[in-house]
This record gives sequence, structure tokens and C-alpha cells, in this order.
Amino acid sequence: MKISKKIISVMLLTTSILSAQTLVSVNGTDITQSDVDSALMNATQGRFNQVPPEKQAEFRRQVLEQLVAKELIYSDAKKTGVLSSRDFKAEYKKVQEKVKKEIAVQIWQKKQMDKVKVSEKESKKYYKDNKGEFKEQDSVHARHILVKTKEEADSLLKDLKLKGKALKEKFIALAKEKSVGPSGPKGGDLGSFAKGQMVPAFNDKVFSMKVGTISQPVKTQFGYHIIYLEDKKAAKNLSFVEVKSFIEQRLKLEKFKTTIADTMKKLQAKATIK
Repeated sequence: MKISKKIISVMLLTTSILSAQTLVSVNGTDITQSDVDSALMNATQGRFNQVPPEKQAEFRRQVLEQLVAKELIYSDAKKTGVLSSRDFKAEYKKVQEKVKKEIAVQIWQKKQMDKVKVSEKESKKYYKDNKGEFKEQDSVHARHILVKTKEEADSLLKDLKLKGKALKEKFIALAKEKSVGPSGPKGGDLGSFAKGQMVPAFNDKVFSMKVGTISQPVKTQFGYHIIYLEDKKAAKNLSFVEVKSFIEQRLKLEKFKTTIADTMKKLQAKATIK
């Protein structure tokens, strides 16, 4: 089977084959699903999931082709003596030295970080002195149905003269059917958000509502919104226990920076730098 056909067939394998992880074998070397996933993440700088779904399969096929090509070239390089050549050995030595330094620096930094300690007393003092940092704002969890005209919004309100569970279920169904906003397929769910995150007219209305109720049409630059308030949480101060680990990490990082700066001054003083 030609390699191009082999790759295409691999992309159409059943889930039982995919679960075995090996997608294709080149001269005895397996290329796995994990290899492809890792290459995709590197190629997209960790944002492969943001690639449009219709393009993901093509990207996977291209990456698999590249990995196969790399194995073919490497196999031929071994057969033709590239690995024993002077040029290869010189370049390989440079890479080894570079990697050795990078790993040594990483481990050295980790050891320095591990030496840094933050006491409970220090954490509590930071919490006491900076309570303003640890305050959750008022927030709501809301849904909306977005339509283009007020007539459409008024018509929908006639179908929403319900209460309780029935109102919520009907609202979700209509949002999926009628809303032109991106949250429509999710039943109009906007998730939770704090004051000021939405446009003013929407923000003012939603924070004035009672849980389990809907609004009259709200006009914004996007159209007309009917809002359903699912939940509301008042502003509150987070407890020390809730933010303790965050404070410890912040203080540890600050101490680490100070320690490294002092250590670098000492190392520079002892070193021969021309």
C-alpha cells in the first residue's frame, strides 16, 4: 500500500484501533496518537482546540504525513552513514551542550525555589494587610434570548407567561430555537459574570432582577434581549483558608525573586566576566 493511502486509511480507523494508540509503523518505529497530538500542540502553540473543527482532521493528516516523512528520512540517514559523519557529530555535540545547560539551569532554579519557605504567620499578615484583594464582587448567572426586533421579543414574552421550572424549561427551549446570539445552542446560557462585564443596559437590568424571573425586552447594540436570572451571589470577602495557597505562592515567588537577585550578585562577584 502506498504511504499516502496508508495515511488516509489511518485517519479513518475505528475507535478500537485508535485506542491502541499506534497509528502507523514506519520501518518498525511506531507513530502514536500521542505523537500526533504533541506535534499538533507544538505547531499551534497549545491552541489546537481553537482550530475550527472542520480543519482539525486536515491538520492531523498533515502532521501524520510529516512524522512519517521524518521517520523515512531518519531511517535513510542511518543507512547512508549520516549519523557517523563528522558534520552530524559536531552538530549533535552542540545540541547536547545546549540541552545540558538548559536542564541544569531548570534544576538549579527548582532547587532554589524549594529552599524558599513561607510561614503561616507571613501568609496571615499578607491577608490582613491586603483584604481588598480577596473580595468577590456581586455576580449573577443568567440566560438570554437575543432577537433582532422588539416585535419578536414581545411575541416571545407571550410564550413565557409561566413560573418556576416550567418557565426555565420553556425559556431554554425558545433560546435554542429563536436566539440569534452565540449562546443560543446552549439554551442562552451566559454563565456567571460580575458587574460591569456586560454592556450597560444589560448589566443594569440583570443585576436588578429576582432569581427565577425574566425581563422585559432590553435593547442594546446587538438587538433585543429577554433575560432569565438563574442565580445571584452577593459580594463577599474570601476567607483566609480559601486564599491561603494563592498567598503562599505569591509570597514564595517574591522571596524567590529576591533570593535569585542576591545570589546572582554573589556569583557575578566571584566570576571572571570580561
